[in-house]
Amino acid sequence: MIRLTAVQITLGLRPKAWMQECRALFQFVRDRIRYVRDIMDVETLHTAEQVLTQGAGDCDDKAILLASLLHSLQHGARFVAIALHNPNNCDHVFVECQPRAGGPWIPCETTEPVEFGFDPLKGRRILKRIYAEC
Repeated sequence: MIRLTAVQITLGLRPKAWMQECRALFQFVRDRIRYVRDIMDVETLHTAEQVLTQGAGDCDDKAILLASLLHSLQHGARFVAIALHNPNNCDHVFVECQPRAGGPWIPCETTEPVEFGFDPLKGRRILKRIYAEC
């Protein structure tokens, strides 16, 4: 289901247009998956398939879906968890993609109406940052 969705999203692109593939997957998650908050005081995580079926999720759900779509087309993906208020509690997570092995990591903030490559960390005071490659 994830691979089929990724292929359908990128169907009209030129062959081997790696950056455009990543951008198209990013735009799909940003625009077609509605951001909704978790239940009060309950952290929930959904599989990529569940997020697609629901059509909604919070930052970690959207990140799981985007990373899964990217991996299904052999693009690098890693999660970036950040703490803005308390160094013992991460407030937000987003994905960075790597269209080519060894190339630069590109931020993919899907919870805001921003462009592919927008860095949500720029100009913010970050108390903690955790990278997790997947």
